[in-house]
Amino acid sequence: MNAANDPATPPELFTWEFATDPYPAYAWLREHAPVHRTRLPSGVEAWLVTRYADARQALADQRLSKNPAHHDEPAHARGKTGIPGERKAELMTHLLNIDPPDHTRLRRLVSKAFTPRRVAEFAPRVQELTDRLIDGFATKGEADLIHEFAFPLPIYAICDMLGVPAEDQDDFRDWAGQMIRHGGGPRGGVARAVKRMRAYLVELIHRKRSDPGDDLISGLIRASDHGEHLTENEAAAMAFILLFAGFETTVNLIGNGTYALLREPAERARLQASLAAGETGLLATGVEELLRYDGPVELATWRYATEPLTLGGQRIERGDPVLVVLAAADRDPARFAEPDVLDLGRRDNQHLGYGHGIHYCLGAPLARLEGQTALATLLTRLPDLRLAADPAELRWRGGLIMRGLRTLPVAFTPEKADGASIL
Repeated sequence: MNAANDPATPPELFTWEFATDPYPAYAWLREHAPVHRTRLPSGVEAWLVTRYADARQALADQRLSKNPAHHDEPAHARGKTGIPGERKAELMTHLLNIDPPDHTRLRRLVSKAFTPRRVAEFAPRVQELTDRLIDGFATKGEADLIHEFAFPLPIYAICDMLGVPAEDQDDFRDWAGQMIRHGGGPRGGVARAVKRMRAYLVELIHRKRSDPGDDLISGLIRASDHGEHLTENEAAAMAFILLFAGFETTVNLIGNGTYALLREPAERARLQASLAAGETGLLATGVEELLRYDGPVELATWRYATEPLTLGGQRIERGDPVLVVLAAADRDPARFAEPDVLDLGRRDNQHLGYGHGIHYCLGAPLARLEGQTALATLLTRLPDLRLAADPAELRWRGGLIMRGLRTLPVAFTPEKADGASIL
């Protein structure tokens, strides 16, 4: 009997088959073991939180710290929690690894860069980057949407926002590619990429101090010079995590979202008709639905109990790691009607795709802008976009936190050189 249908048999987690479609296993956990202790591939034991109500509680519970020092597992106390290179102390002080009051101070420093007004001002640049990338493959009739589109778009966008000069942005694209390809391991190419990225960021911070601009790194420096006490290590770590978290979530939003639309032709046609009519409402609700349906972040980043607590009927001991499974919570039938159905017009959609509470994703407004721009432009310029591979042959990247495709081969009627489709 399949484990998903057998209440006595827990599903097997963290296999390649699970990575391809984790939702049946999460459905079993929600029903039979909503707060479930399991051994992770690293060998560390942690609690998985799978129901929506429990997930919201955990994400906002201040007894669950983000600081890995609260875990008594030596590997995790040294920072082995999923961000490449975090074992280097100089990259530890970032928003994903700290609690108030330091979290409050550092988040305040960067929050102004991600206000709706600032993000709206950045919209023309995102559209320019989107069109330029599509121009690169639109006349070919085929593409790998991950490597040729979903991956470079947010890299260039966040580099622009940080103030990385255009001539250096391809280096960031290469470093980020090494991190994704090698799945966040601490050795080899990932370690070298992190080392080079940090060295560059430190040097860039020094340059911006003497020649500031209207960018995020310059803003961090100005805040530090006006008494906010931002150390060089904090500035480098902040830039690093904004770059890393700011691109990988959007890569997966665009990749997973496009894949879902390609597999649901009625919903894609519905969105294309709305765009052709000049409407934007379905695009906005549609991106929210794609974040819920198959979002870019499968599990929220690590939390550690600072004292014993009860969650979903389970006693969590002090020092225990807790992982909130956003992908499971966002398909909880106790919260969402027909949760396994993609409905781009879904209105009651308070999903947890970007978290909840004080650690809610700071870059969510920018990611939404990039997702909306990317999908609208793809579906408008390449209206007959279609999957060019058997879904069973597609591979998903391994890892605990992010959920995304390694490749997404597509085909379409090529554009003429002037941008018109060849029909």
